Amino acid sequence: MVGLDSSGAAAQVRSIAGLLTVVVSLLAVVISVRWRKTPARIPPGLDFLAALTGFVAVFAAAGVLGGPVVLTVARLGVGAIFLGFITDAMLLGHWYLVQPGLSRAPLREMIWLSIISWPIEVVLLLIPTGMVSLLNGSIDDGYGGILGVTWVVCALTTVGLLAAALAALKEPYYSAVMAATGLLYLAILTAFGTDVLARALLAG
Repeated sequence: MVGLDSSGAAAQVRSIAGLLTVVVSLLAVVISVRWRKTPARIPPGLDFLAALTGFVAVFAAAGVLGGPVVLTVARLGVGAIFLGFITDAMLLGHWYLVQPGLSRAPLREMIWLSIISWPIEVVLLLIPTGMVSLLNGSIDDGYGGILGVTWVVCALTTVGLLAAALAALKEPYYSAVMAATGLLYLAILTAFGTDVLARALLAG
């Protein structure tokens, strides 16, 4: 657990790894633009390298946040994956708006991955000291429990919107893709509420 014994060292590792993630991601974009007119394939290692440096930053961030290291790392990692799946699904949905003839299988897969990661995200946030402590009154949210109820609504609404988007894609019409993309927009908002609201309440 190098770098987790000191919040200062962990913060430095987090910042450097986060910067490397941005640099590698921008490099991948530049290469994709340059190679777009050639038959050569973009090295998939660039995508992996960006994800790897990102998770190093997430791991180091756990040292800054404090608390049980394993639980904090799991929450940060799964949260990043969960939000990433939903964001990617929404962005992918836009391709179908301009090219409706594409197979919908990749979009369905991203939505399914979002649904599968949802219970893992929620369970990790519930583990004490977690949202269970807030919901049963052990932690005061300062608003008479309203924020805890809001978190529950966000969590349930997120999976409901994902299920609705998946159901919309069963329809063969172009409007189905439009509906699914719109539902994914809403799912991003509630997913952020699920993840970020919980972190804000537990950090307080």
